[in-house]
Amino acid sequence: MPVPTEDRDPSHYAVVTRRLVRRYGAVTAVNGIDLTIEKGEVYGFLGPNGAGKSSLVRVLCTLLRPHGGAAFVAGHDVASEPTAVRLRIGVALQEAALDERQTGRELLALQGRLYGLDRGEVRRRVAQVLELVDIGDAIDRRIGTYSGGMKRRLDLAAALIHNPEVLFLDEPTTGLDPLSRASVWQEIRRLNAELGMTVFLTTQYLDEADMLADRVGIIARGELVAEGTPAALKHSIGRDLIVAEVEGHDPAGVRRLETLQGVDAVTSDPGRITVSTLDGPAGVSAVAIALHQTAFDVKSLTLRTPTLDDVFMELTGSHIAVGAPQ
Repeated sequence: MPVPTEDRDPSHYAVVTRRLVRRYGAVTAVNGIDLTIEKGEVYGFLGPNGAGKSSLVRVLCTLLRPHGGAAFVAGHDVASEPTAVRLRIGVALQEAALDERQTGRELLALQGRLYGLDRGEVRRRVAQVLELVDIGDAIDRRIGTYSGGMKRRLDLAAALIHNPEVLFLDEPTTGLDPLSRASVWQEIRRLNAELGMTVFLTTQYLDEADMLADRVGIIARGELVAEGTPAALKHSIGRDLIVAEVEGHDPAGVRRLETLQGVDAVTSDPGRITVSTLDGPAGVSAVAIALHQTAFDVKSLTLRTPTLDDVFMELTGSHIAVGAPQ
């Protein structure tokens, strides 16, 4: 039987929260969340804008005080020992706070000095960090000349300069092009694999959580609604999905699909119909025939296994809609 969160020794884990609450006036952004994150784990925190992801991260990073419950990072209480927490964490938030008049190397050196490293240690740490985070010759250029992807990588390097125990990344690839996203993913994998660093990753991107995280927590309306490995969460749905890309509107046609043998559920969204069934290969033909008899104009029909978005839909009744940073 798992040990209850309140009985777990925070010094044995990277992150522990106990019924954590954070409010903004009458709005509860974090509503009684219990988390336990192992040392050396990549933990993905998944949810749509406004779900409470960034609020939770800011509490764990000591930028916001909790209004209830407790939170421990690297064995220290975020409310009563904020300085001890800050010395042991690295943080890269959605908006990188970078002085564009500095060079990348100057910024990293300043960050190291702020953490109390002497000049020799700063030089060693800058060299080590640049081996982990690929910035190249741009490190000696002014930050104002960097692309968005380069700024994200520099912000990541700055978060690593003091060799933190826990690294918090709040939607690190939002707004990046696919090539830059892939590069940041590679850096995160390498940090975890080579340094054994605990990574707490919040994201709106389902593929990001699926590719990077050892475990995923799904948050909706400030509450943790599911937690587990990506594979286990997808397996929990236990059904195949037949997805039809369509044009048109036919509520009666949707109801006809719901009556087919073996069909568990039918979800109709604009331009898409998703049929859930225990035996996808056996059900594809029947679904195709039934769709042909409706008013829908079918553009494509695909059989696939569940994704994390399907898990989120199952638990919350809506898909994750990626939008502007929260």
